[in-house]
Amino acid sequence: MTKSYDDIIHMPHHISVTRPQMAAIDRAAQFSPFAALTGYDAAVKETARLTDERIELDEYMKDALSNKLQITADRLKEHPEIAITYFQPDEKKGGGSYITSMGAVKKIDKYERAVVMADGTVISIDEIISIEGEIFETIVPHSCDE
Repeated sequence: MTKSYDDIIHMPHHISVTRPQMAAIDRAAQFSPFAALTGYDAAVKETARLTDERIELDEYMKDALSNKLQITADRLKEHPEIAITYFQPDEKKGGGSYITSMGAVKKIDKYERAVVMADGTVISIDEIISIEGEIFETIVPHSCDE
């Protein structure tokens, strides 16, 4: 019983006389994957990434934050531990994200309008939406009826 290629299996490999032989790396490149839309996957991921919208505070909330910042400034020598939630704008698209930074406050820079935390984090006062901490729990709010 003869097999299909028995008649040519032992013949010498053909080498063209008119064309130069292709290098092995060039031959392999013919079969490598081709990305027709370079960067498309990254663009789709960036578009799908969600961002939050900035919350606009009313005057009451701004006053409350201002009071908490003043209390913090008055007690800086005690190194109060507080949690500040602030908005960080996204660098690539509209919106951003809300971040909570916890720790001791190093200083409040009124000229730069920033809070500097002990770990080096600099938070813009204009981006703060809440400040929490034990130092605010001992304060009794004044009532307008008294």
